[in-house]
Amino acid sequence: MIKYALRRLLSTIPVMWIAVTLSFFVLRLAPGGPFDGERPLPPVILKNLAAHYNLDKPLIEQYLIYVFDVLKGDLGPSFANEDFSVAQQIMIGLPYTFTIGGLAFILAILIGVTVGCLGALYQNKAPDYVLGLLILVGLVLPNFLIAPILQLILGIHLGWLPVGGWGDGSFKYLVIPIVVLALPHAGRISRMTRGSMIEVMNQNYIRTAKAKGIGPRLTVMRHALKPAMMPVVSYLGPAASYLLTGSLVVESIFGLPGIGRYFVNAALNRDYGMVLGTVIFYMVLIVILNLLVDIAYAWLDPKVRNR
Repeated sequence: MIKYALRRLLSTIPVMWIAVTLSFFVLRLAPGGPFDGERPLPPVILKNLAAHYNLDKPLIEQYLIYVFDVLKGDLGPSFANEDFSVAQQIMIGLPYTFTIGGLAFILAILIGVTVGCLGALYQNKAPDYVLGLLILVGLVLPNFLIAPILQLILGIHLGWLPVGGWGDGSFKYLVIPIVVLALPHAGRISRMTRGSMIEVMNQNYIRTAKAKGIGPRLTVMRHALKPAMMPVVSYLGPAASYLLTGSLVVESIFGLPGIGRYFVNAALNRDYGMVLGTVIFYMVLIVILNLLVDIAYAWLDPKVRNR
């Protein structure tokens, strides 16, 4: 298992290097600069700022300096916020992003697996059709459309929940953002679980269990759930990556102080350091999550380890 994990980890290094390189040159070669504004700065100040941030050096030299700094664990300074480095800003927003994304991930699994199992147990019956319709709605509607609908209904008309912000940090401020993030992935997980569960329930060993008088719910929990989870586990890595990295849209809609807010502000202000630092952080996070999923998949199916 350790050799398998190391092999998977080493295979991601070229991908990460290519992504960092492309991000660096796309940002540097795009029109405009981090110090452009409505009121142009005097040439002397621009020259000093460029020298301070190594922007006066040739592009290749800037790239090499940045790569070596990253290898040393230094994500560099933020051009727009000198009070905090890139790493410090990421660490400030990290707890908020992880809280929202992590809870949304758990909720998506709970809803998706439960609805998928119920759909398989009541295949082609009324509960299956009703649940399937609800899941379809969750899949079709994008986050930026679900968010204002829930804000309008639950926040404004009913007054049950806050429509945005972090407030005192209590759970009520997180309910709508978590639901908005979780719904699309809950829909995909439920469809995968339902299809896989139906296939597993038609296997001979499941029929044998039923013939012995074991009830359908116990059959699912004891014999069918683990093999039916194979396709779902393979999806959990991308799902977790999206919930933790794609939350920037939801964070912007609800005004939450997560990493997404820093990334959006950095992109608007052409803060090279913050944008690149966030991209690198998200890439490392995605690699770790996908590696954990690969290990879980190899644990469920030992044949994978020998490939």
